[in-house]
Amino acid sequence: MLPVLLVTVDNTVLGFALPKIAEALRPSASQQLWMIDAYSLVLAGLLVSMGSLGDRVGHRKLLLTGSLGFVIVSVLTAYSGTAAQLITGRACMGIFGAMLMPSTLALIRSVFEDREERRIAVAIWATTLTVGSALGPLVGGVLLEFFNWGAIFLLAVPILLPLLVLGPLLLPESERDTSGSLDPISILQSMVALSAIVYGIKHGASDGVDWMAVAALAVGALAGWMFVHRQFRLPVPLMDLSLFRSGAFSGSVVINLMSLAFLVGFVFFTTQFLQIVLQMSPLSASLALIPGQIMAIVVGMAVVPIAQRVRGHVLVPILMAFAGAAFLLVASMGSSLTILVVAFALLNIGVGAIATVSNDVILSAAPSAKAGAASAISETAYEVGVVLGTTVLGGLVTAYYRGALQLPGFLNEVQAMLASETLSGAHNVTAELSGDQARELMMQAGSAFEGGIGLVSWVTFSLALIAMFIAWRTLRIPNCRVV
Repeated sequence: MLPVLLVTVDNTVLGFALPKIAEALRPSASQQLWMIDAYSLVLAGLLVSMGSLGDRVGHRKLLLTGSLGFVIVSVLTAYSGTAAQLITGRACMGIFGAMLMPSTLALIRSVFEDREERRIAVAIWATTLTVGSALGPLVGGVLLEFFNWGAIFLLAVPILLPLLVLGPLLLPESERDTSGSLDPISILQSMVALSAIVYGIKHGASDGVDWMAVAALAVGALAGWMFVHRQFRLPVPLMDLSLFRSGAFSGSVVINLMSLAFLVGFVFFTTQFLQIVLQMSPLSASLALIPGQIMAIVVGMAVVPIAQRVRGHVLVPILMAFAGAAFLLVASMGSSLTILVVAFALLNIGVGAIATVSNDVILSAAPSAKAGAASAISETAYEVGVVLGTTVLGGLVTAYYRGALQLPGFLNEVQAMLASETLSGAHNVTAELSGDQARELMMQAGSAFEGGIGLVSWVTFSLALIAMFIAWRTLRIPNCRVV
């Protein structure tokens, strides 16, 4: 559970530290998004490869190797002096993070052969997954209240050192599958597909939809098609696409992806709004989100006995309805502190329970020798959801902000450029202005950012309705419970 906790905390803690990092490193709008997504993007691109590698060399060996590398790179990243160095460090962390996540779930599959024991273990694993994402703001708030922003990366040291010491003693090595070797071409195709698609979305959000955005999306789509085509031709594919023939498996992967996108997107704009617009301290802002974090812990475990009695095509849409209600609340009633706190709690009720249900379905559908591959698909969906949450939802907020912001006439050219890029850029500009001018700029910036939150909330509410329909159709299996 230690690496699961760390990797998921890492996905959301940086979003909370973004205002302080932006103040110190002065990144552009695109660099801010890349600071968050470089990690998840590289991790998502390598998860399938690392899951297959773990099946071949042993998941315990891969887990310990990844932990050691993650600690070293995290320490180096904590002392980044530029935005480019931080982005590079985050990308390197993604390489080693990809070794951790599939290995944890695959080892659970190997250790717990009894279905009932494995069900509880997966519930604990999935709860840790959701709790880690929810705890990111709290951990970030506490650390940023007393330490420099680099402390959020040094967090890897106390969490992973116990694993490096005790792992060789407590963890058994998993069953190995030596039937095939890794395919470098497939690895490259998956990386190109994800990178190009995310870049196209980012570029469209920050600079408008132009030929570069369209070209990037086209390259990503082509690389993705080539990857899928190649997997069907290989005797031992990198990703076992035959697993997707199961409607329950495919539906669970999609629902898992969408629910994490909703959670990370919400954290992305809420943490900035609380700290910059409402002017709350990092600690106060993090404490405001505690009710949601508590709900994530409670429902992650409480859903297990419920899921034994309620069919998946009924239970999962109900859970997704909580997530949809969270965004509907924000879209219709605004972004006050009370509304955001209640919405975050509703969102965690849905996402926390969905993580438990969907991951149990995904893991149970795969044979033991392919546990790493199935785990990697599950984790890939998780990380792609994280990337899309920041890229699509965060990109929409940024795009609306830039289009709606009414800049005061007293700003010079440089100040206007910085303020128009991001909310944190506008906040940094206020340090150079008088009191009245600073208040006027932040009033305009806050209004534009809040308008972006409203737009994204309506979009996400619509996506939640689509997710409910997907779950109702794909998890509709006769005489079968979800878990």
